[in-house]
Amino acid sequence: MSTFTTTDGTEIFYKDWGNGRPVVFSHGWPLNADAWDNQLRLLAENGYRAIAHDRRGHGRSGQPWQGNDMDTYADDLAQLIEHLGLEDAVLVGHSTGGGEVTRYLGRHGTARVAKAVLLGAVPPLMLRTEANPEGLPREVFDGIREGVRTDRSEFYRTLSESFYGADREGSTVSQGLRDAFWLMSMAVGSKAAYDCIEQFSETDFTEDLGRIDIPVLVAHGDDDQIVPIGAAAHRAAQLLPNATLKVYPGAPHGLNGVFEEEFNADLLDFVKR
Repeated sequence: MSTFTTTDGTEIFYKDWGNGRPVVFSHGWPLNADAWDNQLRLLAENGYRAIAHDRRGHGRSGQPWQGNDMDTYADDLAQLIEHLGLEDAVLVGHSTGGGEVTRYLGRHGTARVAKAVLLGAVPPLMLRTEANPEGLPREVFDGIREGVRTDRSEFYRTLSESFYGADREGSTVSQGLRDAFWLMSMAVGSKAAYDCIEQFSETDFTEDLGRIDIPVLVAHGDDDQIVPIGAAAHRAAQLLPNATLKVYPGAPHGLNGVFEEEFNADLLDFVKR
């Protein structure tokens, strides 16, 4: 397995497929790099170097007690980019991974990065506040915390339904895909999973978005039951200096089937420009 060790001694696992311009993927909560396998293969087969890591506490990476916060996630991503000597990279983040990418760009700048993609991403802020009335109430995230704390296995099994839109009429989501979600989720350390809830729900990325001076593709399904599009993509696209907004009608949070095929085509086109 390919790994590197961060400055605080945490071992981070990563995949590194193909050759060419680097495209680096950051996964959502509570998954790992395997969630990007279809896109990694697509990019590698089309002449790019496709890279994805397991966030600290997730999958095959180390599970330290400390550092389960957005700044450290961004710093880990920066150290991966530096470890591999990447330049002119494209960063792609889904959900919490979109927050990680946004915080990296706001915190570390764009010297090594040419473009970014935010897919179903949490920025600018998920939590409902007076300034963010379209966000979700704190009770929603308290419920997630309770599910992870008490019976995370059952919670993840149930979460997979709304994550992929399997609860919608006419859904063709397979049980296998939902099982894969559960398996990846169960590989997250319980401390990391619990801590990350606050990070993806309460971190305000408004200032980070304003600092990003590169082209950004903001992609989001309008039937996303996990990260509502109104408080996320619509606002993020307004705050970014150079954004292109792509909305997928009827698409859930976790893209699959025809929705994934459409995103894959858009991703490849955006990277090629």
